Amino acid sequence: MVTKRQDDADTLPQHYGAALDHFGHLLRQVEPHQWGHRTPCRHWSVRALANHVIVQHLWVPPLLAGTPAVALADREGTDVLGAAPVLAWKRAATLAEEAVHTGGALDRTVVLSAGPASAAHLCSQIAMDTVVHAWDLARALGAEERLPDPLVEFALRELSGYADRLAATGLFDPPLPVPVPQGADPQTRLLALTGRSAEDSGSHRPT
Repeated sequence: MVTKRQDDADTLPQHYGAALDHFGHLLRQVEPHQWGHRTPCRHWSVRALANHVIVQHLWVPPLLAGTPAVALADREGTDVLGAAPVLAWKRAATLAEEAVHTGGALDRTVVLSAGPASAAHLCSQIAMDTVVHAWDLARALGAEERLPDPLVEFALRELSGYADRLAATGLFDPPLPVPVPQGADPQTRLLALTGRSAEDSGSHRPT
């Protein structure tokens, strides 16, 4: 699902890079015995979650270069981590960040399975997804769960236009049924919008 909501064109590359940096920081903390740990994404282990995020970023360079998504479909579901997951992440993150920072790349139109879409909209959503999954990864590892404030604010802006429609896509669980207390901090609101809570053990759909 790609929406008409996007971050400011001047700051999106920086938010995208910051999301990559934070996820990578957490991924480098994974111990060998933790790749099979459960995450807050239903049915996903740490390895499966990392694979999903890496595949998303591997799609970015060819999509921004004009390759239609249908030509990349055979990569979906493929294990791209191999024997060196951190190296696989570094390679994907480097290529994706270079593509996003290429002059004019975010002004282009990408061809997704659902049809043409704005490259900026696509990259904004992928960056938001990476931020949310960074929390999932931290929860699974028992690492620091506090997300950087600028990334939380960015993700909330990205979600603000379509949070009520997330469940219909099958990508996220519905917002939490218990109302978020008035005055809740931004990260609590972000987690609630994506069906997550810092108070539970997590049982959410992969995105």
